[in-house]
Amino acid sequence: MKQMMRGNFFLAAVFFLYTVPGFPLPGEDIAINGGIAWERMEMDVTVSLNLASAGLKFPNGRVQGEEYIRAAYPSLIQSLLSLIPVDSSRTVGDFIQSGDLSMDALKDFAAAASLSPPAFSPDLLLLRAPYALKLSSLGSMLPGSSRPAEILRTVGSNSSPGYTGIIIIASKELPAHGMRISYLARPCIFPKIWDTEMNLIFEKNMLKSGHSGPVVRYAKERDIFLSTPSGLSEELLSLAGERPLRIIAREIFGKRPTDPVIDREDALLITGNERNRELLREGRLVFVLADEVLNEVPGGN
Repeated sequence: MKQMMRGNFFLAAVFFLYTVPGFPLPGEDIAINGGIAWERMEMDVTVSLNLASAGLKFPNGRVQGEEYIRAAYPSLIQSLLSLIPVDSSRTVGDFIQSGDLSMDALKDFAAAASLSPPAFSPDLLLLRAPYALKLSSLGSMLPGSSRPAEILRTVGSNSSPGYTGIIIIASKELPAHGMRISYLARPCIFPKIWDTEMNLIFEKNMLKSGHSGPVVRYAKERDIFLSTPSGLSEELLSLAGERPLRIIAREIFGKRPTDPVIDREDALLITGNERNRELLREGRLVFVLADEVLNEVPGGN
């Protein structure tokens, strides 16, 4: 039963996070596929047009093909965007269904995608147009609480060494909180952090007003165990600094397992020190996840 549940969840996760089903228009001549590069917080997709099925010929049909793709892109991408996981229980589609995100706003986000020059497939049968969308921009469109959330304050010592960032390592399978099953932690736009007593340590409304960029930075193990003084890649060093607090997650929480659960003692290092609470407000957070949940799966049909 455990193996079956794990398998079913993995298939669901792959469906929601990576593989993108084709959305053909009449004539089965056009489709979209791609995936999410969580380290870059970008969705990379490719719209592919079958010239022959669309009644176009190479090379004269290129201009018409590009126009066809541009016209089809809005409807294709909107269906795909609705599958993006926002937090442990909701997708972008859930926000649209509840009325918290308008279709017009989603259209504006889709229209802001960067488009690389369309190119033909090696067999010259398909015209492919790659698009890239910034998920941090999408996150800024999603509503949150109208009031900033307070960070938990506990008795601690402000004389203890302050850290320059917080790195939570959740790259192995972890027990699901309250369940007899283990999962790999999965990425989403707005993950939370809990402690083993299920106190909420971090969520997006704890960030300072005006914070731009992603709520957390996702990374792979190899980016935090380098032969450098900090052990971090140059990109992570700019966020987490030379003396990051490294925490190994103990459990994972959520309907979709996106939220790491850390030891109470580790949580106290953060909540008992004002300088370290400030790291939460500034979003100096790195979540280290397994390579397979962060890998991008782009490409056309």
